[in-house]
Amino acid sequence: MTPDTATTPTPRPLPITLTMPIPTGEQLKAARVAAGLNQAQAAELMGYSLQTGSRGGLQSRTWQALESPTDERCMQGPMFAMFLLLTGQHPAYTLVPKTPD
Repeated sequence: MTPDTATTPTPRPLPITLTMPIPTGEQLKAARVAAGLNQAQAAELMGYSLQTGSRGGLQSRTWQALESPTDERCMQGPMFAMFLLLTGQHPAYTLVPKTPD
């Protein structure tokens, strides 16, 4: 190949740095409510398990614990950043589909 016909690889973009703070239960609940989701819908979106509640509806005990002010469990920062991205609430970024090459 001559230098004129040689192909050079397309440079990869630099990785994006996201801030990923761990939310309080109140912050997580506020983000869920702002997204218009109930706890079961939010849990399903993020891959948490669902159970049938005592009144027959679906619930997520995990999500309930994450929003609880008295439970010591909390959602990790990367999961919260993904939740914000998936629900269109991230302060700096949005998810967009890739265009075909």
